[in-house]
Amino acid sequence: MYRNLLLSFTSALLLVVSWPSGGFPFLIFFALAPLFSIVENTPTKKQVFFYSFIVFALWNSGTTFWICHASLLGVIAAVVVNSLLMSSVILLFSIVRTKFNDRRAWWALITFWLSFEYLHLNWDLSWPWLTLGNVFSTYPSVIQWYEYTGVLGGSLWVLLFNVVVYHSFKNKKVYRLPTLILILPFVFNLFISTEEKGEEINIVVVQPNIDPYFEKFDRLSSLEQLEKFIELAEPELDSTVDYLIGPETAIVDGLWENKIEYTTELIRLRKLIEKYPDLTIIVGASTYKAYDSNENLSSTARKFINSESYYDVYNSALCISKDDLSIYHKSKLVQGVEFTPFSFLLEKLEFLTIDLGGISGSLGTQDYREVFAGKANVAPIICYESIFGEYTTEYVRNGSDLFTIITNDGWWKDTPGYRQHLNYASLRAIECRRPIARSANTGISASIDIRGKIFQPTKWDEEVVIKRTLRTHSANTFYVRFGDYIGRISAFIAVMFISFTLAKSKD
Repeated sequence: MYRNLLLSFTSALLLVVSWPSGGFPFLIFFALAPLFSIVENTPTKKQVFFYSFIVFALWNSGTTFWICHASLLGVIAAVVVNSLLMSSVILLFSIVRTKFNDRRAWWALITFWLSFEYLHLNWDLSWPWLTLGNVFSTYPSVIQWYEYTGVLGGSLWVLLFNVVVYHSFKNKKVYRLPTLILILPFVFNLFISTEEKGEEINIVVVQPNIDPYFEKFDRLSSLEQLEKFIELAEPELDSTVDYLIGPETAIVDGLWENKIEYTTELIRLRKLIEKYPDLTIIVGASTYKAYDSNENLSSTARKFINSESYYDVYNSALCISKDDLSIYHKSKLVQGVEFTPFSFLLEKLEFLTIDLGGISGSLGTQDYREVFAGKANVAPIICYESIFGEYTTEYVRNGSDLFTIITNDGWWKDTPGYRQHLNYASLRAIECRRPIARSANTGISASIDIRGKIFQPTKWDEEVVIKRTLRTHSANTFYVRFGDYIGRISAFIAVMFISFTLAKSKD
């Protein structure tokens, strides 16, 4: 018992201290080996599950504790559910080990884990924050090959390395061929070309630093916040600036899209553009849409009180230029905050959703990944959406040659949460080879080049404006074309392993 507890704590400690943003990521190559030892030397499946749960609960708690600043219930749910899912993967591996020889069982473990991570990118309970491949986000120079594999390639690398390390210690033997294969990514990096050839785009990014708890949705009006945004930006604006970027929900009072051109906020932004006719403004806003009586209602449509009419609520990005206005609705929503997962089962619990961003309940979404056309073709990525690699590639396939990320990371206060969120943006830049302009209300605003290198990162709790020239990039990477193929292949193989295991159980 004490041996297994010690191994559990060792595995959890290595996982925690390897994690961004202040960790030592290469410790991840040894972090799962103690857990593997528990699996191979623990007689019952209940004990395997118990010790696995200890490892993953400590890992989840040590790296995502910052959720508690927004919701104590939220952090408990995230830690418990994620730990149960991860422990289930290890339990399934221990079951397969009783039916297959050693080598096949370890391949089964790898496919089970990658399938779990792929599921975590694509279902209602998505929480890919701890995808193993994210661990290298603070060292983008090491993972330039993510343009071929995405982060799941990094997860595969971590899993393979841990299996080799464990068997090397177990058998007191160095496996040369597997070890050589595991260092190939470092060599492969040397042959990857990332030359920037696109058009120069001059961008101004504003970080207004409005406290989300005490000012943004309470003390300051929407117009007051917009005036602060403009006041900060104007000293940096001139005829050469192409884009002005503001954060998520910079306009907090809901704008009715049906008559948005007549709103005070939009009229004010139009006046700014009159001074700089070539300027395009991209800014976050809460918006509403009223449905006509003959329109089909979405699944998230809400009924007006004392009326038979319906409307939808959105977390949106606006793109405003001299002659045009485009609106994108955030579509990868935060579960328990912006939508109720598995609503067909849990719709009665929608009152439990957390109010972050001034609007709560299930928000509306759109199927199409909008690209704002102009001097650049800009992807308006909103907050949580930047965590999803394959989702982000949809903007590229729709023509985007530059990314913006607008966010509000102030909910997590001065914790690793907002720093991790910034670092994960580097992964999207590498996977898609697109430069990024990132505007955070509070957190870190920055620019990121196509190699994932971060420039001009702002400080926490800083009212600041940054100005930078980025180059558009239009070539599509292997990952853009094929997405999370590693996850799909793994899921297919995992189903085969499970099927064979069930068949053997009946023998």
